[in-house]
Order: sequence, then C-alpha cells, then structure tokens
Amino acid sequence: MSKKITIGILAHVDAGKTTLSEALLFISGKLRALGRVDHKNTYLDTSPMERERGITIFSKQARFSTDACDYILLDTPGHVDFSAECERTLSLLDYAVLVVSAPDGVQNHTRTLWQLLEHYDVPTFVFVNKTDISVQQKSDVEAALQKSLSPFCVGFYESHTKAELDERLALIHEGFLESVLMGEPIDDGDISTLISRRRLFPVLFGAALRTDGVAHLLGVMDRYTLAPVYPGKEFSATVYKIARQGNTRLTYMKITGGELTARDELTYMAADGNTVSEKISQIRLYSGDKFLQTERASAGELCAVIGLSATYAGQGLGRETNVGSPLLEPVLSYGVSLPAGVDPRVAFPKLKELEEEDPTLHLRWNGELAQIEVRLMGDIQIEVLKRLILDRFGWACELDAGRILYKERIAGRTLGTGHFEPLRHYAEVQLLLEPQPAGTGLIFDSRVSENALDTNWQRLILSHLYEGDHRGILTGARLTDTKITLVAGRAHLKHTEGGDFREATMRAVRHGLMKAGCVLLEPYYRFRLEIPASCVGRAMTDLEMHHSTFAVESADGELTVLTGRGPVALLHGYAREVVGYTRGQGRLFCTSDGYEACHNQEELVAAAGYDPEGDPAYPPHSVFCSHGAGVIVPWQEVDAYKHLEDAVDLSSARESLEAIIPRAAGIAKRYRLSDEELEAIMLREFGPIKRRRYTEPKTVAAVSSPKAHKPKPTKPPRRMTILDGYNLIYAWDMLAEEAAFSLERAREVLMDLLADYVAFTKNELLLVFDAYLVKDGMGSEFLRNGYRVVYTKQNQTADAYIERVIHELGPDYSIRVVTGDYLLQISAVTAGVSRMTAKEFIAEFTAVGNQITEFIRRLEH
Repeated sequence: MSKKITIGILAHVDAGKTTLSEALLFISGKLRALGRVDHKNTYLDTSPMERERGITIFSKQARFSTDACDYILLDTPGHVDFSAECERTLSLLDYAVLVVSAPDGVQNHTRTLWQLLEHYDVPTFVFVNKTDISVQQKSDVEAALQKSLSPFCVGFYESHTKAELDERLALIHEGFLESVLMGEPIDDGDISTLISRRRLFPVLFGAALRTDGVAHLLGVMDRYTLAPVYPGKEFSATVYKIARQGNTRLTYMKITGGELTARDELTYMAADGNTVSEKISQIRLYSGDKFLQTERASAGELCAVIGLSATYAGQGLGRETNVGSPLLEPVLSYGVSLPAGVDPRVAFPKLKELEEEDPTLHLRWNGELAQIEVRLMGDIQIEVLKRLILDRFGWACELDAGRILYKERIAGRTLGTGHFEPLRHYAEVQLLLEPQPAGTGLIFDSRVSENALDTNWQRLILSHLYEGDHRGILTGARLTDTKITLVAGRAHLKHTEGGDFREATMRAVRHGLMKAGCVLLEPYYRFRLEIPASCVGRAMTDLEMHHSTFAVESADGELTVLTGRGPVALLHGYAREVVGYTRGQGRLFCTSDGYEACHNQEELVAAAGYDPEGDPAYPPHSVFCSHGAGVIVPWQEVDAYKHLEDAVDLSSARESLEAIIPRAAGIAKRYRLSDEELEAIMLREFGPIKRRRYTEPKTVAAVSSPKAHKPKPTKPPRRMTILDGYNLIYAWDMLAEEAAFSLERAREVLMDLLADYVAFTKNELLLVFDAYLVKDGMGSEFLRNGYRVVYTKQNQTADAYIERVIHELGPDYSIRVVTGDYLLQISAVTAGVSRMTAKEFIAEFTAVGNQITEFIRRLEH
C-alpha cells in the first residue's frame, strides 16, 4: 500500500513556493503544463486577488501520487500579513518543505516559519530554490543554513552516491559513524526515523521554475518519509478552515482517527458552549478549485464537508482536542467605516462570516463609538479585507489609521469574591488569581471538592470563565497571563439558578483585579535591520530612543545587520524612515514577538480615561440581600460581607513570586518529615506503647501440683485493618487520576482492588468513607466482597468514626489503622494500635498482588 502523506510548502514571500508546488504537480504527472505566477495561470492560486497580486493569500490543497506515496499538498501564504493562515495548517502536516531563496538566503520570515515548525514539531525538508541565478556555492549555502537554522541541516546532493551521503550523515550522528567505520551502509529506516524526530533536515537544491532538482526532492521524500499512524477506530478530526461557496458553508478538516461517512451524525460543542448534533450531507476531496465527491473519508484524509453550521477553525471533533491559541496574532486594531446607508449594527453579523474564515480578525462591536473594529497584521491584509467585503457584500468600506492592541495582566496574587443575591437568587464564588509568565495566556482550574460544591456547579463556573471576555482595570484591555482557580463556592438548594453563578463568577474576577491591580502590556516586535555601514550611528540612536534592545549580528564593512526587540508602538512605521535616511538601501523586517510591560503605562492609562468601577459590562461590586431586597456592596467592602471564609491563606503571599519560587524547593526539603522523624516525635511525646490489652497474650504456668491443670491456650486476637478511604484514594496515583474525573468511579475501583487483598490475607477489613459534608446524610454500612464498607453520617468525620471503632473493638482485636492523617496516627499511638501510612499500605498491597500472581502461576503449572 502507498503511504498517505500530507506535506506543506512554506517560504518567505517571493522565494518560489508556489512555483515549487506547480513543479511537483507537473513532475508527478498531475499537470500536463507548468503554470507560472507571472502568467497568472497557476493551479493553486485561483483567487482573482492572488493572480492580480502574484502572491498566495489563501491556503489551498492539491493531490498527486508517485509509485511510493499518495501526497496531499498544502500551499500556504508566504507574506507575513497572512502568517496566521499559514500557521493554521501546521498542526495538520506530516512533513513540511521549507523553501529558501539561494540569492536571498535565510530571511526574517524564514526564521519565523522555522520557529513555528519547531513549535508544532513538524519534520522538515529544506529546498534551496533559484540556484540557477545564485553566485553562492551550494556548500556555502548549506553552511549558512546550519548556522542560521540548525546544525542538523545536511545536503542530500543529487550528484552524490549513497556512500558519500553516509559519510556526511556520520558527522551528525554517533550511531551512523559506527556503521560507516564498520563499512556498513546506513539503513534508510534509521535516516527516516531521524528526519521524523527533527534530528535531521535534508537540504536539497534546484530551480523550481526550470524543474531542476524537483524530481530529486520528490525521490528523497518518497524514500525517507514514514507513513503516519492513526491509533483507534473511533472518529476524530481537526477543523482547520471554514470557507463558503455561494450560500454553501464548507468545513475543512483532517480525519485523525476512524472514518467519516456521508449522512453520519456528528455531535460537537459550538463556540458558544451549546451542544450541536448535525448530519453530514456531503464529503468533498478538493484538489485546486475542483473536487471529487465521496461517500467516505478515512484517517489521514483532508476533506471538506457540508452540513455543519457551528464548527470553527482549530476545533477538535470526536476524541480530538482543540488546537491551542496561535503564536502569531495581530497587534493592530482598525475601525471599519461603512458607506452611507449601511447600518453598522446590521452589517456586523454579516461581517462575522469573515471571522469564521479567518479567526484572527476578531471582529468586535465597539458600543461607545458605535463602530465595527477588526484586527489585522499589515497593509496588504487591509487591502485584501476591503476587497473581500466589496466582492461579497458590495460595500466599499474604509479603515482608519489603526491603534495598538494592549493587554493587561494581574499584578499580584489575590482572592476575588463575587456574591449575587437579589431576592430569590443566590450564588457566591471565590477565585484565586495569580500572575503567570509572559505568553501563558489565561489558565482556568478548580480546587474545590465535590463535597464542598456540586460538580455541575463547578463545571458551570469554569464554562463561564472560559467563555468570558475578561478585561483589565487600567484601560479595559484584554486580560492575559493570569491563572484563575476556583477555590470555593456556595449555592442555595432552592434559589440558585445557572445565571446566578455567571454573575457571581464575573464579579469575582473583577473584584480580584481591583484588589491586586493590573500591569499594562504592550506588543513587541522582533526585528532585523539591514543598513549601510555609514548609517549605523543614526540607526542605533533611533533604536535607543524607541526603547529597543539590539545587538550587531554582522558587519562586513558595507552592510551592517542589527537584530533585537522593541515596542510595536514605536517601531510601527519606522520602516519608512529607514528607507528615507538610507536612500532605499536599508531594510527593516519585523515579526510579532509577544507582550512585555508597557514603557509608558501612566501616560496611556491617563489617556484612556477608563473607569473600572463604572463599566456596566464588568462590574466589580457584589449584590447582597438585605431586608428582602438586593443591595449593591462596593468592591472595597465585599470581603466584610461575604459568606465564605478565605479558602487560601494569602498572609505569606505579599512576597513577590520571584522571591518565593527560588526558595520553595529548599523550604519543602527542610520541613518535610521522614517516617523515622515522625516516629521519634510520637515516642518522645507519648512514650513507648505500654498498654497490655492489645499486646500479644501471655500464658502463665500454674504452681506445680499433682492436681494442677494445664492452662487453656488463649485464643489469638482477630486481625482487623481499618482504612481511611479518601486518604488512600488521593495517596494512590492511579486512584487520584480516576478521582479527578469521577470520585464515585475511584471508590468503586478501590473496593474492587481490596476484594483480592482480603481474600488472600484472611484479614478482616473496614473501609471508611467520610460523608461529613453530605447534607441530611444518615450514613450507611454494608458488606462488599467479604469486608465492611462504612459511609459516616452528616457532621461525623471518618477520623472520629475510626477512633470510636478502635475503642469499641477492645482486646479481642489486633488493630491496624491505615491513614495519612497525623492526628489520627497520634490517636492510634495513644491507644496502643498499630498504624500505617497510605504509602506503606500501597507497597504492601503491591507485594500481596505479586504473591497472588505467583500463586496462580504455580497452580497453572
């Protein structure tokens, strides 16, 4: 069977990416004639805008085959303005071909693409194009690639024999060196494995316009690619693009497990959190702008389906999880001005169709200005968007000058409380908010047990956190790099509704932000500045004034290259200045590089004039009930009125995280007690065990007499093991993982495991589960597989129950208590009862399991 491989072609603009795609299709026999970008007749650039501009704007797919492989080729945009479109395809790729222009070498966007390929862990072949017009030797280009991209870039020269290639590969891998020294050829499978693990990057040379070296590239891919493995027969897929043809909505996806059949019904969660069930009406396999309709698509296939109305790019279907947030995002926002007679409120829902196709647009309605705002990467994307709106809706719109997209991060660690209690409503939520490293985004978690707050309420709170558009308190900018953890919550049996927790959750977030404050973050560019040596002084002065950090990468007397980072607000538009003062000889290349603390926060906050307490969409205050009516309590006073106690002690949290983290490991090591230290403390506090009623029975001989009778042997005490159930579950890694999803399931697994233990050891066993917080809990006791299981009553802890049982059983039992609770262990010592930690019992259980296995093995033989 042929391998089915999905490959992507990536490159800096004008490196010859689309030309290489055409050459691959032509060499493989897919095309009868070779298309050209300058002739506007390429197979993949089918959009009128693409042919007019001579660049790829939308990712397209094509299909071709060789004797060894069936390829699905994805041609991606090369211009930096459309980087997000390129990035969305990377998670689908089995392999990538990175095209580098031989005359230009590794350019700024080439480095960005290389970092993206590394992030998404895509095995990569490097094709050096335009060698027919380059003055550099191939060996020099190879050396430059090893320096700029990776030392594992190795030339697979068409003129070299297999032995010569083996000698070159031996220089980068010790195992290959041994094979060469022993006179053995390097196995193709070993080479393929290194490539798939990104430990080897074949470099090939050619001229795609003349099809030179393209057949060799195809042969190397046939020989050294591995067929991907898709485990499982259950359907799963990743959505990577939404498109429209007329009124038909197309969902492009890659099948990553099982298969999809026309008329199958898919159930999935839409972006708004609602569950949707829809039937697939049609499956299409596209190649260029043509498609083949099919009834079935199997794992590894890229297809477009009709019938799904709520899917979105990056969504995981079936068992597949959603793709994470993109690394490249726009940092500029523009206001959209529509022509007279077009109501922006009516136009906004229609324009949201464009956001489905390009999620990075982030269309937003600004109620204060009554205008539509959109995020874009640069000038060319602006022109393309205006053309799309004109072609699809007939509106000739304009965009304003644009503004920088700032973000905010919480300044410190704090607890936020949200209370919502108007008449006949009730919900209170307590959240822990913590700052995170740059680039983390928003993280949501829960630390609340099922006993404290029902699982359904916890899921509802987390869903509100995920869906919320959280804003900072300085300028109302989007919140980022913050972890929000649910640590406590309370509902009312009769009066709580789902919307109550939404209000309480949003107010808790704002309350925490108001208490801790925020830090304003601004976007940064990573830049590469190429200028004549005579302009270096001017450039360095400008960069320092622009609050940029930089270093000299190279200087050859004529051209100097400066690389560094700086704020977008100051570097945006600087490229025009560079062209001016270098008289066209200088070039500035910029790439988005995350967010850092703003260099002029006070100035921007004052200019924004944002009032966090007066924002009706994000209120920080809480609503309490007083005399039968809802009363708004200001955020400064919420802590005095709240019903829940603080679930987290923040008394030591005043220190900065930077001061705490380096000492954390040392503190934990210093104060962690070993079993020996714990034993010494207990013996020092309570002395050795002296109580006789639980010691081994002694036989006392009577005075010798002819009438004396021999004493009756004392009956040995019955052995009883008492287990603290929840303590054991959370000390046992396997059960703790089960408990994270279902505590009930963890209890069932534990009870099943103990059945074999009891049957083999002949011990009596009592398993106690704490139902202290179960409202109206009457407690229960039952037999399970030969041992007793007890659920305590309301207001009765497992510790109290175990202590009572210890004293009730008396001297007829030799008791052993298994718990990690130190107070209960101390109580066991004072009562003269044997104690064991949960970890020790798990080790004993494992040993017993091994004995059972050995016993069964002997019986079988």
